[in-house]
Amino acid sequence: MTKARCVSGCVLALAMSGSWPTARAQQPVNKPIVLHAARLLEVDTGRIVTPGEILIEGERIVAAGSSVRHPSGAQLIDLGDTTLLPGLIDAHVHLFLHPGSEGLQTVEESVPQRTIRATLAARDDLMAGFTAERDMGTEGAGSADSAVRDAIDNGLIPGPRLRISGNAIDILGGHEDAITYNPAQHVLSNATYAHTTDDLIAVIRQQHKEGASFVKIYETGKDGMRDGALFTPYQYTADQLSAAVQEAARLGEVVAVHAMGEPGTLYAAQAGVASIDHATHLSDETIRIMKDKHIPAVPTFTVFEYFMNEAVGAKREDERQMLDYKIKEFKKQIAAGVAFAVGSDVGPFPHGTQARELELMVKYGMRPLAVLQADLINGAKLLGWGGQIGELKPGYFADIVAVPGSPLDDITAVEHVSFVMKGGIVEKLPAGIAAR
Repeated sequence: MTKARCVSGCVLALAMSGSWPTARAQQPVNKPIVLHAARLLEVDTGRIVTPGEILIEGERIVAAGSSVRHPSGAQLIDLGDTTLLPGLIDAHVHLFLHPGSEGLQTVEESVPQRTIRATLAARDDLMAGFTAERDMGTEGAGSADSAVRDAIDNGLIPGPRLRISGNAIDILGGHEDAITYNPAQHVLSNATYAHTTDDLIAVIRQQHKEGASFVKIYETGKDGMRDGALFTPYQYTADQLSAAVQEAARLGEVVAVHAMGEPGTLYAAQAGVASIDHATHLSDETIRIMKDKHIPAVPTFTVFEYFMNEAVGAKREDERQMLDYKIKEFKKQIAAGVAFAVGSDVGPFPHGTQARELELMVKYGMRPLAVLQADLINGAKLLGWGGQIGELKPGYFADIVAVPGSPLDDITAVEHVSFVMKGGIVEKLPAGIAAR
């Protein structure tokens, strides 16, 4: 991914502002950079290297360890008592959503207005340390996410590396189909209808033409709690999903599904999807297939917590029951050896705050290192950038963040990112930094 580099200045000048335009404008052209910090995390081994140094040339890491070569003329950025980590990855975001009524904003706000908001969301996520994301549907804004991705890739606006799906896919009366509105108003679905196998293939081809890099399908919905039990009707059969997976593969893409529970989660696993998102309930057979096919679950706890906190009356109790049920099932999934990636479903809650997802996964049963490995190693593979991002190794993209203390001791450190680099470009730099 090539990026335009701006001319002149010294990173020390960035101490006056952590804003993106200043950070980029002040950077030298093609000058090696050495990052120094108290610690560096080797994600694959879990080893904390002290101190930590990384040599960056261009957009790639050249070396990482306790001490690296300092080439003549290299710029040294001393990040002090922090830990260097790979840039965080959010495998489930909605750049085209913001807090407030999800249904109303997609009706009342124009696609251009929502696209402008999406660019701001991308900036906020990047400043929070998320250097790569998977946008799981524009919620009725069609292929507008391709414009956001392309603008980021061309250095026009700040944002993470993006995998995008365009509009998600659903059925009449399914998830995101405006079923709470007066039918006489004919309010459009926030996803694209596909009722048959032929429809699925046609929609996948159209979205690929418009720039999608993967396929997002709603496999269950509308989901909810009924008398204390999860109610989650499936939308597509295993055969239909298999056809979608095969068509996506023909185009070099994969399929990710919103699937809360059985039998939809089973059908998705049988079809060989790339990930099962939300995954609130997985049967033993579904888990067996997921492990056999290396399909990760993406729990998205943060959005469930947000909905519970925002709900009132009986709805709040329903949301509480859903979260409690989800936590119980998550613990079973951990014990069964399910692989996880980290996705927050940010959009309904404020962009830039989704690092809480890592905290919640630890709170509900995973070790901090396991969560970081799920986020960075599994996330990189899920987004199709395995061996390119997610670790601090030579040849990888220089997507790097710094956090206070050690996230292995306190995972909430990832909610306080002070430094962000993406592709060798400093995007965020704290005040008072020593640079020379």
